[in-house]
Amino acid sequence: MRKLGPNDRIVLTCVGVLAFMIAATYASVPLYRIFCQATGFDGTPRIAEGASTVVSDRTIEVRFDSNVGGGLPWSFYPEQRSVTVHLGENKLVYFHAKNEFQTDTVGAATFNITPEKAATYFNKIQCFCFNSQELKGGQSADMGVTFFVDPAIATDPSTKEVQTITLSYTFFPAKRDSNTVAAVQPRAK
Repeated sequence: MRKLGPNDRIVLTCVGVLAFMIAATYASVPLYRIFCQATGFDGTPRIAEGASTVVSDRTIEVRFDSNVGGGLPWSFYPEQRSVTVHLGENKLVYFHAKNEFQTDTVGAATFNITPEKAATYFNKIQCFCFNSQELKGGQSADMGVTFFVDPAIATDPSTKEVQTITLSYTFFPAKRDSNTVAAVQPRAK
């Protein structure tokens, strides 16, 4: 076996750096998503382990925003534009979606919270946005999100003045995969 020369070491170092950069590129998206969910960074709400057990007397208004990205033939809107909740109160709200085409379509929802500094305190227990949603041609569905706002928001010096939080969703076209679920039929009112 021959001894590696200076040029061989440079080539191996470059190949190693290239391999590392390719691996880092593939790992960056899931790692960034995990980081955002854990810290509330970039307006990403936290996913709660379970329902809240502590409810405060203080209330906060939660507003809802809904959008549909290009290429997805859906109408999508919240059933209520806003709700007032007690801090720590578990709340279920519904969004209504309708596939305006006659062919089946799949959509995936992205979400964020404004102001961004409040995202750390906004906790989702269950949400339609955790999976891609499939709507048959012409089908309508009510999709729920269960959440609570952590009472600690009132004691954090950077957020105690926050009186209103906006939860925003945007649905984009998606491909059917193992995370796709059939959207729930409209619920009885």
